[in-house]
Amino acid sequence: MSDSEWHTITVRIPFASPKHASIAMQAIAVDPELQPHAVKRTLSVQDEVLIATFETLTVRLARLTVNAFLENVDLIVRTIQQFGESAENPPR
Repeated sequence: MSDSEWHTITVRIPFASPKHASIAMQAIAVDPELQPHAVKRTLSVQDEVLIATFETLTVRLARLTVNAFLENVDLIVRTIQQFGESAENPPR
């Protein structure tokens, strides 16, 4: 399949700090794509921004993949909000 047949979407998610963006990337990176033959994912962090690029064989797969990614990001953001400071500064 040629590169022109792939659909590409790039999503940029700003975080409060580069550390939070890196935590999000590490949490998402451990889960492989369910259809690696049809979905290619690239993750990176630039300053406090998590950048995810998806290449998919169909527009439907692009929608499903990005929706799942955003659900994961939402969970990570809520977890950082809930536990971020207390996890970094445990009681003595």
